[in-house]
Amino acid sequence: MRPYSWATANPPVADPTAPITGWSRERLGALADHLLLSVRPYASEGHGRITLPGPEGGYGHAIDGLEGFTRTLLLAGFRLAGLGGQDPLNLAEFYAQGIIAGADQSRPDRWVRLKEHGQAKVEAASLALILDLTRPLIWDGLPERTKEQVVDYLADCVGDTDYPRNNWCWFRLTVQTFLKSVGGPWSLEDMQADLALHDTFVRPDGWMSDGDERSYDHYAGWALHLYPTLWARMQGADFLADERKEADRQRLAAFLPQLVGLVGGIPGAGRREAGAHPGDTAGAPLIQGRSLAYRFATAAPFWAGAIAEVDTVPLGVLRRAAVGNIDYFVRHGSPDENGLLTQGWHHEWLPMLQGYSGPSSPYWASKGLLGLALPPEHPVWTATEQPLPVEEGNLLDVVGAPGWIRSATADDGIVRIINHGTDHAHPGDQTGDSPLYARLGYSTATWPWTDENSWRNPAEGSVALVDERERVTHRSGWQAIPPRISAPEGQVPVGVAASLVEPHWIDMPVKQPLFASGWQGRPTSAGRQAVVSLVRGPWEVRLSRMIELAPGLEASDLRLRFSGWPTVAGDGLTSQLTALSGQGTPGHLTREQASPLGPGATVPTLTFSVQPGRWVAVLVTLTGAKVRLGPASLTMVGDDAVVTWPDGNTTCTPLPGEVQ
Repeated sequence: MRPYSWATANPPVADPTAPITGWSRERLGALADHLLLSVRPYASEGHGRITLPGPEGGYGHAIDGLEGFTRTLLLAGFRLAGLGGQDPLNLAEFYAQGIIAGADQSRPDRWVRLKEHGQAKVEAASLALILDLTRPLIWDGLPERTKEQVVDYLADCVGDTDYPRNNWCWFRLTVQTFLKSVGGPWSLEDMQADLALHDTFVRPDGWMSDGDERSYDHYAGWALHLYPTLWARMQGADFLADERKEADRQRLAAFLPQLVGLVGGIPGAGRREAGAHPGDTAGAPLIQGRSLAYRFATAAPFWAGAIAEVDTVPLGVLRRAAVGNIDYFVRHGSPDENGLLTQGWHHEWLPMLQGYSGPSSPYWASKGLLGLALPPEHPVWTATEQPLPVEEGNLLDVVGAPGWIRSATADDGIVRIINHGTDHAHPGDQTGDSPLYARLGYSTATWPWTDENSWRNPAEGSVALVDERERVTHRSGWQAIPPRISAPEGQVPVGVAASLVEPHWIDMPVKQPLFASGWQGRPTSAGRQAVVSLVRGPWEVRLSRMIELAPGLEASDLRLRFSGWPTVAGDGLTSQLTALSGQGTPGHLTREQASPLGPGATVPTLTFSVQPGRWVAVLVTLTGAKVRLGPASLTMVGDDAVVTWPDGNTTCTPLPGEVQ
C-alpha cells in the first residue's frame, strides 16, 4: 500500500485563474488545514508546547516545543485572518488555550522566557505578530490574568541589547510594537535603534544583507522585507512606520523583479498541458544560503509584495511564484505521509541542518502561506497566473548586490547563478568556505554539498589548489569585482564576473557547529589567484590564473582542480567539464550523505599542473535539456578571451582590468 500523499488526495481542480499551477486558494487553504491538524497530536495537555517527532534540537526539547507552538501559530493566524470570521477548525480556541498555558510560568508546558534562551526572542515575534493580526479572535478573549502574563513574558525584550545584529532586530521591534499597543512597557530608543540597524543592511536594488558580512540569502525576503511589510500594518506602529513605509515599499518593489527571476520554471513554454508533468524543478527556489529546511517560506516575499501593492511585478506573476514554491515541495512529498514538515528538504535529511535547527523549526514555512491572510476577493487571488521570467525565455543579467550573474534557460527551466560576491564573510577574511554561500555556482536544480568533508575541503563549484596531503584551498574573503554584461555590437551577450582570491588552507582540528559562515581555523596562504567566469546559457567558461604562489611553495607539489555542478542519480541533469586550455586530467568526486536530492552524489573534476602566470580555462556545463551541440574553444588575444561556444556563437570579451 502506497503511503498517504496529500498532493494525491487533494488534486488540483479546474480554476481559470490558475492555468499554470492548478492551485486555487481553496486548495492552498486545504494544505494549511492539513498541516495544522497534523501537529495537534503532538501538543502538550495545555497546548502551550507542540513538540514534533524527530531528533531533539540543539537548544533542547523546551525550545522545540515553543517553536512548535509559535511557528504553527503563524499559520493559524494567517488562516484565521483570511477566513472572514469563520473558524471551522476551532483554531482560535486551540491556540488561546496554548497561550493561557504557555504564559503561566507555573505550568509544566510554560514557555521558555526570553532571558532564559535567545531562541525565545525569535519565537516571541511570531506570538506578537499573530496576537495583533487576530486581535478580536484571540487576544480580546483571553483572561485578564493571561494578558498580564503575556505582557510580562514579552517585556523581557525591553532594554535587552543582547540581540544578534542581523534580522533579529525585527523580533525586538515587533514585540515592542505589540506591547505598546496593549499598554505594556516599550522603549522608543530600542525601536529607533532597531530600525536604524535594519537600514544598515540596505544594499542596491532592494537587496538586504543579513548583517554586515556579504550575507545574501533567502533572509533578504522572508525576514528583511517581510517584517517591514507586516510591522507597518500593526496597531501602534504608525508613529514610526508612516514616515518610512513608502521607502520600504520601494525597496521591496525593486527587489521582487529580481527575486521572481530566481524561481525555477516549467521546461519549455512554461504552461502545463493536460496530463503533463510540470518538471522536477519547476517552482524550486534558488538552493543557496542557510535555513533551507524552512522550505516554502521562500514564498513569503511574493505575498508581501501583494500586501504592499507593489507595481513592479504583475500580481499574476507574484501568485505564480509563491504558489510555485509551495507546489514544488508538495510534489516532492512534503509534508510527509503524517502531514508533517520534517527536518530536511523534500524529505527528512538531517545533514543539511544548522546548529539551531529542531524538529519544529521547519514550520517557519508557515510564512510561505501568508497569502491565505488575504481574502478571496483580494486582487492577487482574482489575478490570473502569469509565467515566471524563465518560462518566458532565457535570462542573462546581473544581480548586483550579491555579485551574481544569473543565467536561466527556458528549455530546461533551470535558473543558475555564478557567484563572485557572496561568501558570508568580510573582504580579507581567511575563513573556511561555507558550502551554502561561497561556491562559484548555485541553481534551482542542484544542491551544494553539506557533508563534513565538504566543509573542510571545498568540493563542487570551485577552482582550488590541492596539495600533496589532499588538502583543498578555500577562497572566502576574496576581492569581488563588480559583474557586468558584455554585449559588443554584433555579438551575443556574455555575463562577466570575477574575483581576486588569496587561496588558503585551513587547519580545522575539530568538527564545528553548522551555522552559516565557513569553519574557523588556522589559515595558511597559498598565494594570489584570479578567477573569471564568462557566462552564457547553460555554460560558464571558468578561467583561473595563479598570480603568484606563497613563499616556500613549489608548483610541482600542487595541482589546480576545477570542479563542476553536483548531480545525483536519476535527476536528468548533465554536468560536464571540458578543458579549453592545457592538459587536464578528468575525474570525479563522490560523497555519501552529501545531498538530500538523492543518492549517487557526483561532481566532475578536471585537474591541471600549476603554472603561475598562465591562464587555465574550462567549459563548465549544467543542463537538463537533451540537445546535440558542437565543440567549444578559447583563444586568448592579449587580455581578450575569444570563445566559440557549443552553439556556434563566437564572442570576444575583455577580461576585467583588475585581473589582467
